[in-house]
Amino acid sequence: MTERMGISLHVAGVRRGGRWVLKDISLQLRGAQRWALLGGNGAGKTQLLKLIAGDVWPTPTGRERRIYRIGRRQIELADAKPRIGYVGAERQDKYARYGWDLPVCDLVATGLHGSDLLLEPVTAAQSRRVREVLAACGLTARAAAHFLSLSYGQKRLAMLARALAPEPDWLLLDEMYNGLDVHYRRRLDDILEERRRRGQSWIAAAHRAIDVPRGTTRVLELDGGRVRRVGRMAAGIWGAAAADDAQCTSRGAVRVSRPPVAPRRRGAMLLRIVRADLYVGYRRVLAGVDWEMRKGEHWAVLGDNGAGKSSFLKLLYGDLSPAHGGRLERRGFPAGTPIEAWKRHVGYVSPELQADYAVDVSLLDLVASGRHASIGLCEAATAQDRRTATRWLRFFGLSTAARRRPRELSYGQLRRALIARALAGSARMLLLDEPLTGLDPRQRAATKRLLARLMRRGVAMIIAVHHLEDLPRGMTHVLHLHKRQATVHDSNWLQWAGRSGAVRPRRAPCR
Repeated sequence: MTERMGISLHVAGVRRGGRWVLKDISLQLRGAQRWALLGGNGAGKTQLLKLIAGDVWPTPTGRERRIYRIGRRQIELADAKPRIGYVGAERQDKYARYGWDLPVCDLVATGLHGSDLLLEPVTAAQSRRVREVLAACGLTARAAAHFLSLSYGQKRLAMLARALAPEPDWLLLDEMYNGLDVHYRRRLDDILEERRRRGQSWIAAAHRAIDVPRGTTRVLELDGGRVRRVGRMAAGIWGAAAADDAQCTSRGAVRVSRPPVAPRRRGAMLLRIVRADLYVGYRRVLAGVDWEMRKGEHWAVLGDNGAGKSSFLKLLYGDLSPAHGGRLERRGFPAGTPIEAWKRHVGYVSPELQADYAVDVSLLDLVASGRHASIGLCEAATAQDRRTATRWLRFFGLSTAARRRPRELSYGQLRRALIARALAGSARMLLLDEPLTGLDPRQRAATKRLLARLMRRGVAMIIAVHHLEDLPRGMTHVLHLHKRQATVHDSNWLQWAGRSGAVRPRRAPCR
């Protein structure tokens, strides 16, 4: 593919659930351009990427046009789609949701076939191309591994390799850096930089300045499904978004100018892990963990992708159990207590929960289900269920989406709904795995303030993050996971890590 494809949209829109999620979009996208796609949650970023990719059709109005061109020649959608590679959490989650556990080499080969599953044999030429792209993404050693066994960062690299396999003219990157540690961010930077030198075009949706790939030169901002701004990337182009990020940090987590918050005395034991090994899919992810949490403590769980943060929270929640010889104690829930009784007192949010939540329920029922620790409702919501759900939907700005289904929401909107679900049950403890991923700056700031208030009111908090600025003020302890081992620190460690950049990636957003 020597001549790059151009894409045009003219007064195109997408209508979902009785409302316009995109309206009157007109764009000219030319080869070798690299765009940042900005906008708050629900602004329409993901729907625009799907519209450009040809995964959704513009709603007919009689005026809309979507045109793909090679030079002056217009081409059909069937010929355009192989020239577009799409990477996003929604597509990655789809494999987990349906249990499509392909070997990584076969997953990458599906990118050559334009399908989710491998429906026909791979040719010798295709096998060579798969090996090339796996090597470029540093995944050669994982070629035979099954996709669902990979760490989160490895899964994201595998999805990028899949998108790169057909040598696309355009990469559509939907929150590409979400949930990745500093090492995987650097690997993505290197891959995209090599592609940029070869003239790769891309559109990268992001909420954080740090999540815009280097080499991005243009910006497109959406607001309420309409184009708010189009221009060249320049210093200060982030405008309100940059200000919101600053506000989010200043009102939130790690303040090195103040002494850390720490309990004056040790309270009653809430959770205790004794000599626990933890296995996931016959693979040991934690070894010999001894840990306890007491009343008045709030823990940050840190570590690289694959260190076991998500598995640790699943252990506490009850979705995983320690191997024989280890034990987990929960205050007020002696051995033999049904796990459902514990879960009704704990709010839980995780990327896996979001991937699995494919039940066909309204957003109102999704939030109400948090009162019963269930996925969906076994019985009709009670009046109290509806009142509680309505209150939390209003708090998170989701009232107008109460009747919509989970798959009709943006990634950030669904994440906010799952946080609302966790809070609907008046939980005494919150287990939050990357809770702010996918949220725009204003929503991150509001959610952090809410979590800080809940901690002051006595709700115990355990939060796993990659970005220190995603921690609300009031964290007292740190559990750092590395090479199957768990190391405990007090909140002074957060200040040191914040100063040194030990767990927070730093780089200029664009050049």
